[in-house]
Amino acid sequence: MAFNRADFYDAELQRLDKHFRAAADVGPRDHVLDIGCGAGQTTRQAARIAVEGSALGVDVSEELLQVARQRSAEEGLRNVAFEVGDAQGHAFPASYFDLCISRFGMMFFVDPVAGFANIGRAMRPGGRLVLMIWQPHDRNEWSIAIEDALAPSIGPSAGVAAFSLSDPKVATNILTAAGFISIDFAEVHEPVFYGPNVDAAYGAVVGLFLTKDTFARMSAASDDALERLRALLKAHLTADGVFFDSRAWIVTARRAPRPSSSERGGRSCEQSQFRP
Repeated sequence: MAFNRADFYDAELQRLDKHFRAAADVGPRDHVLDIGCGAGQTTRQAARIAVEGSALGVDVSEELLQVARQRSAEEGLRNVAFEVGDAQGHAFPASYFDLCISRFGMMFFVDPVAGFANIGRAMRPGGRLVLMIWQPHDRNEWSIAIEDALAPSIGPSAGVAAFSLSDPKVATNILTAAGFISIDFAEVHEPVFYGPNVDAAYGAVVGLFLTKDTFARMSAASDDALERLRALLKAHLTADGVFFDSRAWIVTARRAPRPSSSERGGRSCEQSQFRP
């Protein structure tokens, strides 16, 4: 069976997702922005609760967004929409969203301060930001073990961007510079799911970590890496499937309130474009 990226991500993060939903705490009137929404699971979850509001999912993958739109239509959700775009520079409505969420979708900005600032401008003053991001690489068994098994096939830098916000000090500095306040980190320690059996997990890892070109160029020596991978997955097989340990942060913050008229002074014209 061909690897299905959309289904894999949702299944992989199932045990983490319950913590993310609780932290997001979507309200019935919220207008929710979901960054890096993929196939739209988190966007649809928000839309089901925000019955008097709305949910907008944004992702760079049109392929995944097509799945998101189809699944939303099948569920009969009328308060949800999806747009393809890079959130770092996407033209969002100004000061519109009450809540911005992202489940592992905000670690890939080329300029993270600019990216978060652009998202902040789309949020109403005091609006909430709820992110799930990975903790450092050395605390995530799924990354360490799979990269060790496949080395040198995937190269030493594979997956580095996924951990770009893993240091709370770095992430706090970025969010502060982008105009967010009340920044807090909560730990989530749950296993990630790679498949119901070794064959399914093997297909998922190859689909995620090895591009078609890389796979085609793999030498006979690389066969040893694939054998190591199968042995690794077998060692992590449980009665419920193949699992690896993981640790993540849930980051919560708020967009800073607008300064008072006396504080704005000569900047009122500059900020007028961000008013609702």
